[in-house]
Formats: sequence, structure tokens, C-alpha cells
Amino acid sequence: QVQLVESGGGLVQAGDSLRLSCAASARTSSSYTMSWFRQAPGKEREFVAAIKWSGVYADSAKGRFTISKDNAKNTVYLQMDSLKPEDTAVYYCAARSWYSSASYYEFSTYPYWGQGTQVTVSS
Repeated sequence: QVQLVESGGGLVQAGDSLRLSCAASARTSSSYTMSWFRQAPGKEREFVAAIKWSGVYADSAKGRFTISKDNAKNTVYLQMDSLKPEDTAVYYCAARSWYSSASYYEFSTYPYWGQGTQVTVSS
């Protein structure tokens, strides 16, 4: 079992950057695949990025977001650059078994979730 705590959200203007952090209570290296999802009001939760050996990104995040991890700190980061108003959402960190071969995009395959952090991008 692993607990996840996100931080780093806030209110920014379009074009600004934010870095989200997800601190895990257990060792994540070679134990868990770590991902970020987001959910905007009235919309379904959607995949943003995942990291196992390297980053995998949704089309909406490619070229602007970078997922990384610090194994020594059991922490995953999401660097978000060139933010747009449509990036406004609650961002969630999620974890699942390293050995799962399910699609990264399917949120039901992740048993562990953080509480979420709000990101608001004004135009």
C-alpha cells in the first residue's frame, strides 16, 4: 500500500509554469508506475502523463509537460510549461503495480490516488 500527497497547484496566468509534486509513502522505483491525471469541472478524469522507465504523455501534454521522478525522495514531478486556460483542473497523482500491462490511460487500473491539487490558469 502507498499513500500519495500532491502539492504545487495554484492560480497562474496563461503562458506561466507550475511544478506539481507527488510524495509517495513507499519506494516507487521499480515498484510502482506513477501517473498524473486531471479532472476539470463537468468532465471525466483524463490521463496526463506516466513514468516507468521514461515519460509517456497524452497529446494535450506533449511538448509542454514533463514528468520526472526522484527515486531517492520517492517523489514524482509534473513540470507544466506554457499553461493554457484549458489546463485548469484538479490534478491527481496515481500509482499502480510496476508489473501492470494495462493502458496507462485507464484510470480504473490505478488503485492508489492522492487527494488532488487545484491548478487554475487564467487567460
